[in-house]
This record gives sequence, C-alpha cells and structure tokens, in this order.
Amino acid sequence: QVRLVESGGGSVPAGGSLTLSCSGSGFTDNKYTMAWFRQAPGKGREGVALGTSDGRTEYADSMKGRFTVSLDSGKRTLSLKMTSARPEDTGTYYCAASDWYVGIDDDMFKYWGQGTQVTVSS
Repeated sequence: QVRLVESGGGSVPAGGSLTLSCSGSGFTDNKYTMAWFRQAPGKGREGVALGTSDGRTEYADSMKGRFTVSLDSGKRTLSLKMTSARPEDTGTYYCAASDWYVGIDDDMFKYWGQGTQVTVSS
C-alpha cells in the first residue's frame, strides 16, 4: 500500500516563499507519478504540479510561474516550492500518487496524503 506524508505547511506572508515536501513509500514499481493538489476554503480541489519517475514534470496552466516541483525518485520525495505567495494560495495542499504515468487530473490518482495547511497572510 502506498503511503504519502506531507510536511512543510504553515503560515507565510504575502510575497514570501514556502516549500512543501511529500515522502512516499510502498511503491511496488519504478514507474509512478507524484503530484500536488490544493483546495481553498469553500472551493473544489485543483491540480498544481506533478513529477514522474522518468523525469517529467507538469504544471496546471494557472500554476505556471510561481511554483516549482521536483521529484527525487530515489527517495520517493516530491517537493513543491511556492514563491511570491498570494492570499489566494491559502488552502490545504495534498500529495497524490499513481502507479503509472498520468497527467494532472485528480481522477487519475489512487493514493492521497492527509494534506498540509498553507496560510498566506496579506
């Protein structure tokens, strides 16, 4: 069973930076995708970015520019750096994983972490 544990959430002032980390375990294949999604209060979940074990990264169109994702495939750890934080970035950030190579669509991800809270203060 794949297990995902997020860390790095917290409070950050507008304009600041924050790095989230997701540690994965239990993968049975070397081909997998790990991704970040987020959910703002009162809104639906949206994709942020992903990394695959073969080195590909993908960003949701609305997330390009201020987010940088990186996957250490050896450690099964996915990082997400957010810069120039905005109050609208506030929400719960979830790590997700798939046993195959998929795109940034939450229907494709079978495994989910518990989420980590990010609050951007103005």
